[in-house]
Amino acid sequence: MKKTTTLLSAAVLLSTTCLASAETLRWARAGDSLTLDPHAQNEGPTTTLNHQIMEPLVHRDHAGTIVPALATEWAPSEADPNVWTFILREGVTFHDGSAFDSSDVKFSLERAMTEDSDFKELLASVSEIRAPDAYTIEIVTNGPNPIMPNNLTNMFIMDKEWAEANNAVKVQDYEGGEDTFAAKNANGTGPYKLISREPDVKTVLAANENYWGIGEFPLEVTEIIYTPIQNAATRVAALLSGEVDFIQDVPVQDLDRVAGTDGLDVRTAPQNRVIFFGMNVGDEDLANDSVEGANPLADVRVREAMNLAINRDAIKQVVMRGQSAPAGMIAPPFVNGWDQTMDASSTTDLDKAKTLMADAGYGDGFSIQLDCPNDRYINDEAICQAAVGMLAQIGVNVNLDAKPKAQHFPLLSNLETDFYMLGWGVPTYDSEYIFNFLVHGRDDKYGSWNATRFTNDDLNDKIQSLASNTDLEARDADIAAIWQVVQDEKIYIPIHHQVLNWGMKSGVDTVVEAEDSPKIKYFKLN
Repeated sequence: MKKTTTLLSAAVLLSTTCLASAETLRWARAGDSLTLDPHAQNEGPTTTLNHQIMEPLVHRDHAGTIVPALATEWAPSEADPNVWTFILREGVTFHDGSAFDSSDVKFSLERAMTEDSDFKELLASVSEIRAPDAYTIEIVTNGPNPIMPNNLTNMFIMDKEWAEANNAVKVQDYEGGEDTFAAKNANGTGPYKLISREPDVKTVLAANENYWGIGEFPLEVTEIIYTPIQNAATRVAALLSGEVDFIQDVPVQDLDRVAGTDGLDVRTAPQNRVIFFGMNVGDEDLANDSVEGANPLADVRVREAMNLAINRDAIKQVVMRGQSAPAGMIAPPFVNGWDQTMDASSTTDLDKAKTLMADAGYGDGFSIQLDCPNDRYINDEAICQAAVGMLAQIGVNVNLDAKPKAQHFPLLSNLETDFYMLGWGVPTYDSEYIFNFLVHGRDDKYGSWNATRFTNDDLNDKIQSLASNTDLEARDADIAAIWQVVQDEKIYIPIHHQVLNWGMKSGVDTVVEAEDSPKIKYFKLN
């Protein structure tokens, strides 16, 4: 059976400078994982922490190639093009010693397909999961799916018996405020096992002495102490003082200071993530604006005016200190379907924006609330503050409400926001991922992060057809056509492509990946 690899990512070599302990890595970033339930939140820091503890069938190596994890081989079935067959790794155990087999994979994938799962869009084309024997899995799709392995790189496998014993069969309803055993406990097959967890305080992991990858990966870090530090100054001070060894998000205003400190190093790389604003374009009236009985954002002229009011170059130079790339579309350059012309289309034109506002009947402007996280993206609140002043120039008076991501993201999931910031990465490196989550109208399989209330039946059908289109040239043409609709409708206001800044102590060799998802098993200590 031939292994299939598709849609590679970029990786940038990072050589940084010695840990206070030869085995313990003290790791900090602005925000914590939202949950340990592997299917409850498709959110960067959450999947990053889970990658240390749990594993998918396949994952990406440092070159971006899809390589074996819990599956050793995979290919479309020769007998049925609607079936992908995965051969599982034998001899693997979960952290509690129980054996891993196909029943765990079948359970996990079916769990990830349920309504409360935040990963269901990735399996929307799947009709059935079959386990013909202990080490074979068959994923049956509604049509040939050329990129199924790409959709599985963050699809973590749980222990079926552990889930059943701990009332964790159902995915945690994170948006509904549910607290479950799986939200704070984990039993994976990964290189590190959970020792203790205090959400928003500290998580401690220890090396899995029975890990199947011993001998295949460096595994030089034997203990991880993960600490979220929201305050940027405190986070940098912890690195400078030696209290932590690695921070994932060096504030842009402190880059020179950290890089100029003996024993510390900073490496930057383009990130697979776009920062943007979303707008409620579908409701007849908004909950948090000054216009009674109408929705100003339903008028594409207003949306275009707001887009034209944003000065992305000013945000880059003043807020981001040069550490961003202005964006004209909500796809990173790494992604299949990214269009250079579209991405360069963002301009600032206040005169045109004011004319559009007047033409739409809002020459006197209106007020609206902007919901923004303050611990998720680089300078997220500062970007929102800058946008407040820019939009005021065309009469859109913005009331900024910034809060931690744990309170911000449920606003999107529960459709309780009319104007909001979001950042989006694309682990599949294909535009279908963006369309499934952000463009397709929200239903029980698609659109879970689409808080715009935008829906278009013809466009929804075209998005769904991408999963089974094996004519890649025709598929790319459909992707381009979908992007054109997204651009014309202006349902999102792209801001910029984010840039990664990792700061570490000396003696560590690893890579800065575009995913911003360090996998500690690769870290080498000198």
